Amino acid sequence: MQTEEEQIAQLKEWWQRNGKPLLAGGVLAVAGVFGWQYWQNYQASQAAAASYTYQQLLENVLSPEVERDTAEVVELSNKLKSEFAGSPYSQYGALLAAKLAVEAGKLDDAAAELQAVVDKPADATLGELARQRLARVLAAQDKAEEGLTLLDGEAPASYQASREELRGDLLKQLQRPAEAREAYQKARAVLADDAAQGTLQLKLDDLAEGDA
Repeated sequence: MQTEEEQIAQLKEWWQRNGKPLLAGGVLAVAGVFGWQYWQNYQASQAAAASYTYQQLLENVLSPEVERDTAEVVELSNKLKSEFAGSPYSQYGALLAAKLAVEAGKLDDAAAELQAVVDKPADATLGELARQRLARVLAAQDKAEEGLTLLDGEAPASYQASREELRGDLLKQLQRPAEAREAYQKARAVLADDAAQGTLQLKLDDLAEGDA
């Protein structure tokens, strides 16, 4: 049977071997928990700040033109890019900036804003929105062939119809009516019957009249 002194000696020896690593591991575990919580709080704070900045930008852009503060629009747009780069809010801000650039006739500026989103979209929806808008801007610059290249491949399911209709618009601009009709028909096939009876049907009818 061990004496009390022997038990104490064994305990000290065990602590020397295992105590410090256990303590270090415990400290790291606690630090990890607090670090994760800090990161989560930081992310939530950043998202809230980005959302607020975007809301300010949106309100300014959607206000009547006579009330719009162009300088503030530029400032807020740049803030989203610099402080919240790569976030969805930053890219929605880029879409708004592109919209204003188009309205001002600054198509090169609009194309640059949209191309940045197309290159590194925050999500598939933003990427497709930017892709289709950029294709329209390129068409307005008499670069419809470049716009068509952007529309190669598959679109997200909810954007298939709008992409095919846009493809038809660009093909019509390029004087390729048979291909334009095919694109419009693909767009119509994706849509419900009632949704296909609007502008899209008018475009098909216009092509049919042109063939008559």
